[in-house]
Amino acid sequence: MALLPFRKTKTPAPGPERGALAAFMAGHSIEVMPRTAAKIADFRALLAPGTRVYIAHIDGTPIEEMVETARRLAAEGFEVMPHFPARIIPDRATLQDWIARYQGEAGVTQGLILAGGVASPKGAFDSSMQLLETGLFDAAGFTRLHVAGHPEGNRDIDPDGGERMVMQAARWKQDFSERSDAQMALVTQFAFEAQPIIAWTERLAAEGIRLPVHVGLAGPAKLQTLIRFAVACGVGPSLRVLQKRAMDVTKLVLPYTPDEVARALAAHKAAHPESLIEAAHLFPLGGIGPSADWLRDLETTARARARGGS
Repeated sequence: MALLPFRKTKTPAPGPERGALAAFMAGHSIEVMPRTAAKIADFRALLAPGTRVYIAHIDGTPIEEMVETARRLAAEGFEVMPHFPARIIPDRATLQDWIARYQGEAGVTQGLILAGGVASPKGAFDSSMQLLETGLFDAAGFTRLHVAGHPEGNRDIDPDGGERMVMQAARWKQDFSERSDAQMALVTQFAFEAQPIIAWTERLAAEGIRLPVHVGLAGPAKLQTLIRFAVACGVGPSLRVLQKRAMDVTKLVLPYTPDEVARALAAHKAAHPESLIEAAHLFPLGGIGPSADWLRDLETTARARARGGS
């Protein structure tokens, strides 16, 4: 079975399978950056009402742009979850200021707490755990805190390629969730194979970790775009899937969609309701528009099946 569906037609998957995929994607979230959000006239024309929208905080982006994007998305009716990258936050006072700005100007009560994509800390914080330990998010009444999960490992944390430190961090996050009033979940980097993600969630459960997992999916994009983002974001072993596909030059101009990975995850969730896998988080690497079209296609199919009673 092919791991990456490069579609030449709009032929949908079989009804029940497509229905399971639509059900799994119903609680999806999506990610934007201020500079890309600024190009969208109205997100309500693209995304379902109430969609959780993460705002990626890339090093160098002024907090004013982040807060303005959050304010605009909240006004358009979306749940807003900005990134709080530990390594670009110089000190506790700055973190407290960011939280106050997001709340005061955009009504934000959710955040993705992560180490961040820079190699060396710019100040006092090196990890998401240090940010959480400040107690500032709980003190501000944040209702939802998401943290990073690493199905394919993270060489920034485990340089030997293992997962000892990654698992230790996941256990700490589980313990913190039991002390916090906020709802918590693990959000993963995008990957291109379902089985390693499923196996990782099973290892988490065996370690006593009960945090829900929101699985990162790469949105529709050209293969060259995916490879570029995957390398930049440190995607692990599943990158080899793209590299193999890239050897076939006929595939280079065909769009990738995450149907196959998402269907496998949806099927697993349907068969194993106790699975930690809870939802999907979409990285719109090929643009918000193609990702929105893909999501709309799933929703349209699901509505048609409901009307048909099948």
